[in-house]
Amino acid sequence: MTHDITTHPALRPERIGRLTLANRFAVAPMTRVSAAPDGTPSPEMTDYYAAYARGGFGLLITEGTYTDTVYSQGYLNQPGIVSGEHVAAWRQITEQAHAAGSRIVLQLMHAGALSQGSHYRDDTAGPSAVPPRGEKMPEYGGSGRWATPRAMTLADIETAVDGFARSAARAREAGFDGVEVHGANGYLLDQFLTDYTNLRDDSYGGPVASRVRLAAEVVAAIRAELGAEFCVGIRLSQTKVNDFVHRWPGGAHDAKVIFAALAEAGASYLHIASEGRDWIETARLDGGVTITGLARQVTGLPVIANGGMHDLTQAAQVLSDGHADLVSLGRGALANPDLPSRVGRGLPLETFDHMMLQPMATLDNARRWRQSARV
Repeated sequence: MTHDITTHPALRPERIGRLTLANRFAVAPMTRVSAAPDGTPSPEMTDYYAAYARGGFGLLITEGTYTDTVYSQGYLNQPGIVSGEHVAAWRQITEQAHAAGSRIVLQLMHAGALSQGSHYRDDTAGPSAVPPRGEKMPEYGGSGRWATPRAMTLADIETAVDGFARSAARAREAGFDGVEVHGANGYLLDQFLTDYTNLRDDSYGGPVASRVRLAAEVVAAIRAELGAEFCVGIRLSQTKVNDFVHRWPGGAHDAKVIFAALAEAGASYLHIASEGRDWIETARLDGGVTITGLARQVTGLPVIANGGMHDLTQAAQVLSDGHADLVSLGRGALANPDLPSRVGRGLPLETFDHMMLQPMATLDNARRWRQSARV
């Protein structure tokens, strides 16, 4: 497929619910562990998000932000949205984004069993007492095997759902245009969705229609809290930060059940993540359909595709062939905070260097990398 790069389909305006976006390029959520120890966003974070807005991204999706003071925090120096101080600091970020013409949504995250550092407690909780696969992530301050979580009670589940709803209300207070529920990559909602981490025998376990129940309840609770007009997206994935090969066991059948349940719960859009893999590696389902295309067919909602979208030819094909409505970029955005502006002017893109995230994925390390690259 060929296209004139300066008329790339991602440069066209788009709508998500009541939000009008300048283009179809979105910044993917990326953990940067650069907040204060109490979770308050830092001035450096304000500059970080402002750069994407000035660079022309139509939609900014923030890093995963913890939603309660119990079990939700996943990393030390992860931002939160559980206090007035958090709200005030995030408001500075939303004001910068809006001033540059971008829309910005806050990703709401509960780490569950994949918590490797918390300001509030040392133990973890998940759907069942099953230790996560793999090891903690050193780029986010972790080391060694994951702890075995405590199986959540119904009261624990109610607390988690309430945390999502209250945090969404704080996000609106902070000026965000919407929220994105983190239901992907192995974190709490995905732990409930995954058969080998969810061994429950109550209404939250068993068949996929029951395992998706918690994610649907979270979306519905936020919708009830904030009304019909507020943008409430959800991010999903088959792969995980600790399991790159996982796929939904029921394939297209499971996907249809999951997508339909979340649409019925009131989702405004679906964001399908690839966890660092190329989109096509995780998008193919039996019969030639892609998971993002199926999400559009089943729900009629806008769908964001993720994974290797700095390959502009692939991004154009994903959009033009109806696989998705928007594309989100992680590594491509890190290397090119002005990527939409570059594409519009026909300029080449910089190549991502993983050393930007070494030895930890902090903004300070990225700044040091940029300084050394200029020498």
